[in-house]
Amino acid sequence: MRRTLKTLAIAALAIGLTASTANAQVLFWSNQAVPVEETQKMREQVLKAFPGGVDFQPQEPGPFITRIQAETETGTGAIGVVGGLYGDLANFADSWVDLSDVDLSGVAVSPAFLELGKFGTSEQKFLPWMQANYVMAANKQALQYLPEGADVNNLTYDQVIAWAKNLAEQTGSPKFGFPAGPKGLKHRFFQGFLLPAFTGSEVTKFRSAEAEQAWGKFKELWQYTNPASTNYDFMQEPLLTGDVWLAFDHIARLSEAFNQKPDDFVAFPAPSGPKGRAFMPVLAGIAVPKSAPDVAKSKELIKYMMQPETQVATLLATNFFPTTDAALPADLPASARALGPAVQAMTSSPDALPALLPVGLGDKAGQFNQVYIDAFERIVLANQDVRQVLDQQAETLRQLMVTTGAPCWLPDAPSEGPCPVE
Repeated sequence: MRRTLKTLAIAALAIGLTASTANAQVLFWSNQAVPVEETQKMREQVLKAFPGGVDFQPQEPGPFITRIQAETETGTGAIGVVGGLYGDLANFADSWVDLSDVDLSGVAVSPAFLELGKFGTSEQKFLPWMQANYVMAANKQALQYLPEGADVNNLTYDQVIAWAKNLAEQTGSPKFGFPAGPKGLKHRFFQGFLLPAFTGSEVTKFRSAEAEQAWGKFKELWQYTNPASTNYDFMQEPLLTGDVWLAFDHIARLSEAFNQKPDDFVAFPAPSGPKGRAFMPVLAGIAVPKSAPDVAKSKELIKYMMQPETQVATLLATNFFPTTDAALPADLPASARALGPAVQAMTSSPDALPALLPVGLGDKAGQFNQVYIDAFERIVLANQDVRQVLDQQAETLRQLMVTTGAPCWLPDAPSEGPCPVE
């Protein structure tokens, strides 16, 4: 009873705070674009042209969740549109209006992302708003060493290995670089790219024969990898010095190479494996709560946010890329011009396989990452037996899933209870 009263009080306060603007403006409640500079650009450059106006209110994680909880529990509220990361929106999947009837004619949205926005239902629970991602980058000098018949925008893991081999053998030193340093994002490569591309899974098939094959492929690639990779945190630095000619990393950690020497580098999608072109998007979506005061007006704002010019304005405000095929203007920073098309090509490819950031692990996310880091260090750096390592690490992973109770997330099949590790 006390909790209900508290919830009602919070909701009443929330509604009271925005009552003055609720009639005229749509309240856009977001946990993205929180930094002051981004907030200002969202208000002045992205949302200003929306008829009737938008009250854009970015929030830190705590208040963001509390307000949504209060309004969804009482069924009445002032929030018109919610913007958040996939995992945040997934927590309230039943509270969102179906957006299937929002008119997106003339806008091509990534089909893989539209599917994610359904949370496994027939309803469009959110529309993909903006994304960051990881891609491959190469010095243009490396292109002459591409294996015969290989298309840089449609590579397989075998072709990347062959390319790295050509580079090592024909230039006299290994030129593939990987962010295996202490603060490098190596775990995201294994969780979101390599393993799902071979197993179609991030968790359940961790110890499968296909996972064994994936690690075997990476060991093969490691032979042609610059040994200084265990010190690399950001791949833009070794690309700029010329120590590395071919690399994988997060777009934010590649951008300076393209900004400083735009004519020297090319960006392209991550490779595909037997199960598809797996990638790990940092995906933000926009949803409309069932408790919204004017659902029709909220849907108009959703439509507005998906238009090409709004998507480009959002990129300029936040450095997050469009989820649509919006044409990028010529006056963008060099990094955005180069990395944007690579991200678009990857996420809209016919074999696109999104592997999501971990969901539902709470403060155990670091332990989840460590399972993959330990597997890499034991299998690749210490050359331990792949099968033995996977069996041991899978047990650690299984215990972690049981402890947290986290159900499976994509690309793994939905689970009742903790995500199983076969």
